[in-house]
Amino acid sequence: MGELPGPVTETLQLSGKPDPARRPAALAHRYYTALLSGDLGSLEALTDRYHQDVNAIFEISHDELEWQVKSPASYGLSGVWWLEYKRELSTPLRVAAGRGHAGCACAGSHDACVALLLEHGADPQLRSHDGRAPLHFCTAPGSLGCARLLLRHGAAVGPAAEDTGDTPLHVAARHGLREHAELYLARGAAVDARNAREETPLGVLCGQAPGDQEGCLQLCRLLLQHGAHVEARDEAQRRPLHKACGQANHRLARCLLRRGADVNALDYDGLSPLGCALRAAACRRELRPHLCVQLLLNHGAQKIWPGAFAKVLESCAAVPEIIEILFNSYSQIPVLETWARAVPEEVFQQHTTFYKSLFGLAGRARCLQHLCRSAIRKVLGSKCQRLVPLLPVPKALHGYLLLEPQGMVL
Repeated sequence: MGELPGPVTETLQLSGKPDPARRPAALAHRYYTALLSGDLGSLEALTDRYHQDVNAIFEISHDELEWQVKSPASYGLSGVWWLEYKRELSTPLRVAAGRGHAGCACAGSHDACVALLLEHGADPQLRSHDGRAPLHFCTAPGSLGCARLLLRHGAAVGPAAEDTGDTPLHVAARHGLREHAELYLARGAAVDARNAREETPLGVLCGQAPGDQEGCLQLCRLLLQHGAHVEARDEAQRRPLHKACGQANHRLARCLLRRGADVNALDYDGLSPLGCALRAAACRRELRPHLCVQLLLNHGAQKIWPGAFAKVLESCAAVPEIIEILFNSYSQIPVLETWARAVPEEVFQQHTTFYKSLFGLAGRARCLQHLCRSAIRKVLGSKCQRLVPLLPVPKALHGYLLLEPQGMVL
């Protein structure tokens, strides 16, 4: 990492109140507080009187309690709380840009604070101690005005952070900021720039837990419209589809599949997108992970090996929709006695109707309706998702052909 320009000119100790007897330290503390809160009046007065150099670097020190593990104990790890001294370097512009979001006491003033600093000659590209530019700290929707100001005053749109390799577009993708991404792309940001983990902004977006799903979907479409590579692989050979399925984000997965994402691509560990969806299902039940499984199978994902079905039951029994979809993706698969042992008793009691219907098929053939479904799906192959809705049959049968869960199997 390169050296920061200029010396550290202000030292802040944030573990307690500033000492009024130490006038320089007290003024620095007031200046820093004004930046944090967006207090434009105080900031303007302090800047004019005491802080002509708006590129001054704050040395911020504070004490933090950290749990230090010492040794294994009977009920976990033993350890002690350790008071650790921490130090970081920051600049006024970084603080103002990074805090420019709704929820602060004076949220509407932060754009004005950034403008004031820039008008006083603040460097819009001055790096922090970890090698990030002010644009990297625009991480909330309300910081869009700050980003615009920085770009207007000459900030580069493509600098990579020295620690993570993230560009501002990666940051926008990580935080689901569609308008920021649109701004950066309009300024020539590289849509497929790679960070230290070889991730593109699209890959970063797909790897985030779904928050504002509609906003993430719009951002995904924006990146794809600007030419984002749908098959870009990171250092673990994971593609955006792997990540979207691993986060149970069926809306992003659908968008990627429509753009031609390889439904059977393997990552470094040999996992397909279906494998990622199954592995994450138990801890993301509230996101309805079965929708990703259903979507992948309707786009031609290779079915799991029948011999591994018991393992899937062990990990996904609490999501019976997944078990039903996988079971129905075969025309016939023998139900083994060992399957019942793979389902925890409490899960069985919670989903009794489904599991009784499943285990009741031991030694029995599937119903004729299911066998007809399997024959049709075999003919349509990987085009099931696209062609089934075009079949001249009732809509209820469309759902049945697309493996819509029914709550029991016959």
